[in-house]
Amino acid sequence: MQPHPTGRLPSLKCEVYKSNRKDGAYIFVADSKALESLPDALMARLGRLELVMALDLAGRETLAATDPATVIDSIESRGFYLQLPPGDEADSC
Repeated sequence: MQPHPTGRLPSLKCEVYKSNRKDGAYIFVADSKALESLPDALMARLGRLELVMALDLAGRETLAATDPATVIDSIESRGFYLQLPPGDEADSC
């Protein structure tokens, strides 16, 4: 990801959904249409998703569990960013 000329992250509005099957698991996507493209194995693991919030990652220097640039890179390359609770294994999907 190329830094913006101002030094800020590029604008990326995203939506954050929580899993009803896995406590502490959240998935960040560009919009609700992106949910249709998530891998079947990932959807089976997460179950029903509930919208928690919408935010612009460019306006944030930090997030609770990771760096906003990491989330942006993952959404741009994979279509989503999966945040798991501390101590949980990384997503293999």
